[in-house]
Amino acid sequence: MTNWCIDTVDTQAHLRCMGHVSNIVPGNTEAKGSINLRIDAGVRQLIDEAAAVLGKTRTEFMVESARREAIDVLLDQRLFALDPERFDAFMNALDNPPASGPKLRALMQRVPAWEK
Repeated sequence: MTNWCIDTVDTQAHLRCMGHVSNIVPGNTEAKGSINLRIDAGVRQLIDEAAAVLGKTRTEFMVESARREAIDVLLDQRLFALDPERFDAFMNALDNPPASGPKLRALMQRVPAWEK
């Protein structure tokens, strides 16, 4: 039997806290950059066909798809499966955190990377 752990993180709220929301919100008015890709003709045709079905340009389709996938990779790692033994150990670690030591206190005093 597998136990499931689910974290119901609000992605947009999480991104706002991290200071990245302006970098991922469509229609952002910040300066734009470019990404150059070399892809097989068949892959390009597939992307063009999918974009056309949605009434989007290739760029719109690729940027929206990449953006959505990037958010999923970074923030939506919310479901993971553990065997019963590991689930019990995980729950025990959550329920009984170690005592605060000098390393933890030092870590908590650091300025988070997103605030630098």
